Amino acid sequence: MADPSFFVGIVGNVISILVFASPIGTFRRIVRSKSTEEFRWLPYVTTLLCTSLWTFYGLLKPGGLLIVTVNGAGAALEAVYVALYLAYAPRETKAKMGKVVLAVNVGALAAVVAVALTALHGGVRLFVVGVLCAALTIGMYAAPMAAMRTVVKTRSVEYMPFSLSFFLFLNGGVWSVYSLLVKDFFIGVPNAIGFALGTAQLALYMAYRRKKPAAARKGEEDEEEAQGVARLIGQVEMAQRRVQLHKGLSLPKPAAPRHGGLDHIMKSFSTTPVELHSILHQHHGGAGAHHHHRRFDSVPDDEEEAAGHDVAGYDSRSKR
Repeated sequence: MADPSFFVGIVGNVISILVFASPIGTFRRIVRSKSTEEFRWLPYVTTLLCTSLWTFYGLLKPGGLLIVTVNGAGAALEAVYVALYLAYAPRETKAKMGKVVLAVNVGALAAVVAVALTALHGGVRLFVVGVLCAALTIGMYAAPMAAMRTVVKTRSVEYMPFSLSFFLFLNGGVWSVYSLLVKDFFIGVPNAIGFALGTAQLALYMAYRRKKPAAARKGEEDEEEAQGVARLIGQVEMAQRRVQLHKGLSLPKPAAPRHGGLDHIMKSFSTTPVELHSILHQHHGGAGAHHHHRRFDSVPDDEEEAAGHDVAGYDSRSKR
């Protein structure tokens, strides 16, 4: 009967390879756009170093075939990611990243392998390499804590994909079980921490998955405030129109031109006394006494006086 650790290790291999393959979509986008955009390159460099060291650890450990297969596949994928990033990165980023890759993935890895094979022996060699692998793995599992802080701050899971959190949770759990079966605490400690962090990420995801981001809430509040201001301005304009309409209705109507107005007086200046007397007599005869009195009352006194002086002057000149 096969060892249960072998089946658990196979499951762990499948899950870990799915985790390592998760950035394929990101690099498909980079190749399509021929730009690295705002994607960070440091996680791929550190993951390449970690998987390379775990592959070396599996080669040193008796019965470490499943460790070699999963981390060898991961190292191959990470090497492709690093090469693609270097190919499409801007010139300044490419120069900086190239120096880090040479120092970490070539220099540091070569130094660890050389020291382990020449200066260390037996259990000490496996212990030193195992401690380095465990430390790097803990750092990799702790990296998503920045995303967890972002989720709490923005109240949104936009920057913490569910699939990645779920597979990290499964990966930590399966390899923790595997470490218990093979009694390898260098594998167990970092993956137990990863399992705990993965559980925390899933709990955080369930807590904030239905909540809107802070930026979206602020945008909605700004939109509501703008709509409120617009409604208020509309109400003010409507009130102003009502006030203007009320004022227009309450203004006095323009008076109709009076019959005994200025035109009538100017006309009287060009008539003879006989014609003026005839006109006055016609008005008195055609309308009632009351109406005649009302018409001539509407003419201002100063106009009547001016007309009277004019008639008197005309009579005196005619007598001469």
